Amino acid sequence: MTDYKCLLYEVKDAIATLTLNRPERLNALGDTLRDDLYDAVLRASRDADVRVMIITGAGKGFCAGGDVKAMNDTKEGRAPARPLEDKVAPLRDRVLLAMRDAPKPVIAAVNGAAAGAGMNLALGCDMRLASTAAKFTQAFVKRGLHPDWGGTYFLPRLVGMAKACELIFTGEIIDAQEALRLGIVNAVYQPEELMPATHELARKIAAGPPVAIRMAKRALYHSEESDLRGALEFETFAQNVCSETEDAREGIKAFVEKRAPQFKGR
Repeated sequence: MTDYKCLLYEVKDAIATLTLNRPERLNALGDTLRDDLYDAVLRASRDADVRVMIITGAGKGFCAGGDVKAMNDTKEGRAPARPLEDKVAPLRDRVLLAMRDAPKPVIAAVNGAAAGAGMNLALGCDMRLASTAAKFTQAFVKRGLHPDWGGTYFLPRLVGMAKACELIFTGEIIDAQEALRLGIVNAVYQPEELMPATHELARKIAAGPPVAIRMAKRALYHSEESDLRGALEFETFAQNVCSETEDAREGIKAFVEKRAPQFKGR
């Protein structure tokens, strides 16, 4: 266990669990939480013993988004809004970019409310599992604010442009089942089953070949921004990299020997 002020970090079974830990504020992204999360993502990314990351929230909520209380204090005269945003934006952006650039899959275990930036933090993960207690909302419009934390990028890619417009323009709250229907989450579980199910998925991924999974993650996101020719070229590059690994040789040997492969990440 590594100490952070606003985040719990634990590694077990090649899985790093990053728990947002401001339960009294529903894990709103204030105090040191942005810095803690950024450092934890980089730490897990660099740790050869970590193959998968899980991001979840302590207490009843996943993440309430921006710390509205702190915003209100700022607007009461402590500092003008623009300098605050100029300071916060790089911290926000580097967290999402670190998650996207992470060489390991990142799974969100959405245990409760995921509002505004909290919803978009979940969308920035590679996969999302949700508790039946989870709620999702693009709450920015309710505060007179514009979406941040990548909402205008992630949401249309998951639900389509028209539905993204609806959710962002109205700030409507949707439950876990509706999120599942829309493709926002991969699966929904009872609250007591969420973390066991998330760890089961993480262990399944962690048992796979790390190099091949890392390259597949890069290829998937690369293909979103490229044409078919570019996607095929990157696939060829990635396949050439993977075919030279010890894991590829082990995978082929295990298949021939009719046994489970033991991947080492080399």
